[in-house]
Amino acid sequence: MKFIIAIFFSMLCLNINAQKNTPQDFLSSEFHKSRRDALRSKMPENSVAVFFANPVRNRANDVDYIYHQDPDFYYLTGYKEPHAVLVIFSEDQTGEEGDSYDELLYVQEKNPRAEMWTGYRLGVEGAKNDLGFTNVFNGKEFLNNNIDFIEFENVMHKPFTNDYRDTRNNADLANLVEVFKNQVYAEKVPQINNGALNVELKQEVSTAPEVTIDTRSLRQYMGELRQIKTPEEMKLLKKAVRISAMGQVEVMKAMHPGMSETEIQGLHEYVYKKYGSEYEGYPSIVGAGNNGCVLHYIENSKTKVENDLVLMDLGAEYHGYTADVTRTIPANGKFNTEQRAIYDLVYEAQEAGIAAAVIGNNGSDTHRAGQEIINEGLYELGIIASPETRHMYFPHGTSHHIGLDVHDLNTGGNFEENMVITVEPGIYIPEGSDCDEKWWGIAVRIEDDILITENGPVNLSSEAPRKAEEIEEIMKQPSVFDDFNLPELD
Repeated sequence: MKFIIAIFFSMLCLNINAQKNTPQDFLSSEFHKSRRDALRSKMPENSVAVFFANPVRNRANDVDYIYHQDPDFYYLTGYKEPHAVLVIFSEDQTGEEGDSYDELLYVQEKNPRAEMWTGYRLGVEGAKNDLGFTNVFNGKEFLNNNIDFIEFENVMHKPFTNDYRDTRNNADLANLVEVFKNQVYAEKVPQINNGALNVELKQEVSTAPEVTIDTRSLRQYMGELRQIKTPEEMKLLKKAVRISAMGQVEVMKAMHPGMSETEIQGLHEYVYKKYGSEYEGYPSIVGAGNNGCVLHYIENSKTKVENDLVLMDLGAEYHGYTADVTRTIPANGKFNTEQRAIYDLVYEAQEAGIAAAVIGNNGSDTHRAGQEIINEGLYELGIIASPETRHMYFPHGTSHHIGLDVHDLNTGGNFEENMVITVEPGIYIPEGSDCDEKWWGIAVRIEDDILITENGPVNLSSEAPRKAEEIEEIMKQPSVFDDFNLPELD
């Protein structure tokens, strides 16, 4: 009895402390509800949409990766825990007791013993109070839900990737998904026996010909919603971008040839944490010299950057929203002749790309504007034979959307007001290229986050200098990290 009481009070303290000294600028429950309503307005009549939380992914043995919610699930709910299901109906449904509802949320159950190890859980009441849902249930109740999916004309869900584990938790994501698959695709609803599924999964073909099983439309609907940022979203996204720009500024001041790529990465990410960023939006890229020619280089293992150019592509994630900012700077504080020539060419291409980031244009326009300048410039420098020469020195696109994903959902159409995109031309000349050796190992990418407005593009990451001479000037300034010295280790 004493043990049970001790557990109770320890969990009470944990739950109370979990609410203190925490950020208060998350998206509101009203925002998430408005997004569910907006999705519902796009759904066909007599349809249902089912969303599952992201799986817990294993790192090694009994250690998991830090959990990160599925962006669509977070966008619609604000719920950040695993093993959850959201069901949205196009029209009001009537419950057994005559109550009306148009959405259901299933969450992982409160468990004091588990919470001692892995932290506070919202549970049913927390999801009601904090997230604004009315109809919330423990995940295990989804195993015996009374939703007759085959009565709907359209059942929508995202494609299953099957990258989750079946654990000892009977209401884990694996069981939640399997129950749903059997309800939608199999001949009958599975029976649950002692928490274990007792029915063989049938092939994924509906037995009710009048039912459309749709795994494509939700991506289109969510893209239409997420590509246009609301004012509430923009507050968080702008903060993520400014944090990332500040990281670039502080590293410019601190940079010297004796630094390692990993140390440079660490300085960026320290600045992120100092400003309250929870995560990086994607694996940090710090490539010195020839390493910068690897577009998604994340090893960051070079022990000294020496006098190379250092390409730094990093983005802070703040309350789910991620920036994507790249700067390329000379480790010794001064561009040499070849480095400056390539850098200025990329800068000119980026200026043209940003100018093309206007309502009615699209990613092809921003890319074409920069590509023409780069091709002409490479020809004038003698790196390619003519402006029409096909080459791999600029091998990627110029723009993508950002938001809850670093490559955020969108419909691929023309730019509209309140979209946020990147403009990121680059030139990469790896060692062994078919040009003069003096160009080998030079890699330059400049990337900024651009808000599309009715008055033209707005550079949200402009606090990080882009012009070569501005970079050289800021690199002369003292750094807050200058006196940060650790003992030598053997």
